[in-house]
Amino acid sequence: MGRRGRKRRLDLETQYWALLADGVGSIEACRQLGIGRKTGYRWRTENGGLPPVRLAEEARSTRYLCLLERQRIATLRAAGHSIREVARRLGRSASTVSRELKRNTLPHDRGGYDATLAHARATGRSIRPRRGRLLDDLELRAKVQEKLELEWSPEQIAAWLRAEYPDRPGWHVCHETIYQALYNSRRSGLCRTLTRKLRTRRPLRRRRRRADERRIRFVTESESIDARPEVVEKRSRTGDWEGDLIVGRSSRSSIGTLVERRSRYVRLLYLPGGHRAEPFAAALGALFEQIPEHVRWTMTWDQGAEMARHNLFGHLFAEGVYFAHPASPWLRGTNENTNGLLRQYFPKGTDLSVHGPEVLREVEDRLNNRPRKNLDWRTPAEVFAEGLAP
Repeated sequence: MGRRGRKRRLDLETQYWALLADGVGSIEACRQLGIGRKTGYRWRTENGGLPPVRLAEEARSTRYLCLLERQRIATLRAAGHSIREVARRLGRSASTVSRELKRNTLPHDRGGYDATLAHARATGRSIRPRRGRLLDDLELRAKVQEKLELEWSPEQIAAWLRAEYPDRPGWHVCHETIYQALYNSRRSGLCRTLTRKLRTRRPLRRRRRRADERRIRFVTESESIDARPEVVEKRSRTGDWEGDLIVGRSSRSSIGTLVERRSRYVRLLYLPGGHRAEPFAAALGALFEQIPEHVRWTMTWDQGAEMARHNLFGHLFAEGVYFAHPASPWLRGTNENTNGLLRQYFPKGTDLSVHGPEVLREVEDRLNNRPRKNLDWRTPAEVFAEGLAP
């Protein structure tokens, strides 16, 4: 006998997950759907933060009754038609209709057969999650849990299992299997508290947006890196720049990093006013006004919000400002490598606002006067000076 109380509303759950996928927060999604916040939180925790996999209605086999057929059954039965007559009109077997009425009509249902409620019950029963690999193999689960306690990542554990037990292919699980076991303990036997051993320490999984789903951070017309002149790739001239920000603890402080592609010459941008769009544009414009015009050809940046007012300084570059594709740092490889060098002086998780202009100039001098292998052991300052010559 089914349990009493409010029935599972799968249609609302589907709408809830769709809103989350569109970027709406959980509380706002619950408000729009008219459900309590605890309900939304329960739906999220049941699946570790990710939407459940459900087969779309149109993808279901025609051997199963659809919602429209159940609605016709309810209408015809309410009109007093027999089971055989209902089956004839639907083009179904009488036994199919009979089983449907018995399975999805419960004693405490008021008013008899309800099509929407019956469809929800049938859909709920059709979800048969298979048992996880770690739930069936206690020895494997113990090995995985042991490494998680040592703060190994799931990817490291998966690679270790393949290397340590090559003759046990049943233990060669992928890292996603371990992640799903962590966030859906009912299928694995692992305790959800082990998520604290992960690097992110997140109790729920967070949906990642694909690069092509990311929202544009600014509305000012901009040029894609695809339109950048081909000569920039050749590093044959001085004056093609790449830029980015390195941020401090809790993103409350930042330093602008600029590097010239041919010479690897570095300039650091002091940002006492923060990295909001207008203060950032003013600081960047002031810096490049000090650089000779004939070594200001292009600027390439990522799609960070700090560049929302790039139109305020775009005129300083003869061939314009260009933006790399979202989540594609390799398109600005020179700058990314430079940021890695700078982290020796400005470690992650520290307050970068304590470093004044004098410190930034000192770090610039150290990097620009250090011989570089990719410059035939010349320094960036020497190569940049060659480009400054008229």
